[in-house]
Amino acid sequence: MHTYGTARLDRRTKDLVKRLERGDIAIIDHKDMDRLSAESLLESGVELVINASPSISGAYPNLGPLLLLRGGVEILDSVGPAIFDKVTEGDRIEVSQGEVYSGEQVVARGARLTIETVEAAMKDATGRLDDQLDAFARNTIEFIDKERELLTGPVAVPHLATRIEGRHALVVVRGYDYKEDLRALIPYIRETKPVLIGVDGGADALMDAGFKPDIIIGDMDSVGDNALRKARDLVIHAYPDGRCPGRERVAALGLIGTEWRSPGMSEDLALMLASELGAELIVAVGTHWNLLEQLDKGRKGMASTFLVRLRVGPRLVDAKGVSRLYRASVSPLQMIVLVAAGLALLSVVLIISVPARSFLKLILLQLRTLIGL
Repeated sequence: MHTYGTARLDRRTKDLVKRLERGDIAIIDHKDMDRLSAESLLESGVELVINASPSISGAYPNLGPLLLLRGGVEILDSVGPAIFDKVTEGDRIEVSQGEVYSGEQVVARGARLTIETVEAAMKDATGRLDDQLDAFARNTIEFIDKERELLTGPVAVPHLATRIEGRHALVVVRGYDYKEDLRALIPYIRETKPVLIGVDGGADALMDAGFKPDIIIGDMDSVGDNALRKARDLVIHAYPDGRCPGRERVAALGLIGTEWRSPGMSEDLALMLASELGAELIVAVGTHWNLLEQLDKGRKGMASTFLVRLRVGPRLVDAKGVSRLYRASVSPLQMIVLVAAGLALLSVVLIISVPARSFLKLILLQLRTLIGL
């Protein structure tokens, strides 16, 4: 591996991908790289990722590193956090034989990952999933007691300008296959006109699909400025301990948001918001539900997700995987039959229509004149 490029670095991968361009070298600090981050890096067009942390530690079989390698992106792994002190954004750097050079100086060393080494690590991690499941289940049960008000307690939902009662609500989260599933739902959106709720970066997906989000809810850390300005309502997730990460971001843009203090994940709050404000049906895209998705999010349990789904009940329709439910295709034989039917129909028209025969003769006469016959 011998690569030159412009260094772009950030400890938060989802922030870095917004600045990456083709030919850049991405420098991240992302232990156990998740699938969504890997897909974002692939979309950016980078060919090399330098990770200060282990891209796969063996804690669980995370898919991120394998997706990058299979997509043609090389990974120099576990170079250590000191690289963030020795390389500056925009520096021209060189990577050769596992070493990172800035000018003539070696600033970091790491291990080059291969598909074979990552697959072996994933196999080992899969063998330890029982331990992960046991710890995850215990944490979930422990936190259910702390967050039970999400199921049984009264919920003081914020007042919004957007009317939800009696309407369908579509909640979009940045999760597995969320863009593909959203595209599959475009006919439903156009016909039903549901309330469009974007959870952080899910709002950008709605914008990319040609729709304006009615409500954006979350920490506001992975959503674009344009989406924030277009939304009718901004609900900023505040936590029971007083933290409100999105407050400064919204204020810096000169926008007004409503803070909602509640435990759990922002996507859980989005579902509860739609439910408590009277949505007739809630369609969820990209939400995190299974064990690997929760581990990819860095969660040790899923108490809030479990409780909120119990509270929302049968009004919730999870659209995960809807893009793979049915994919229309046309076989070569069907295409031949279609063309043959069209030719047959054209022949019948020419046989029974005098004007059509005259028009065809005129075309043939012009062709003969052009070629000199």
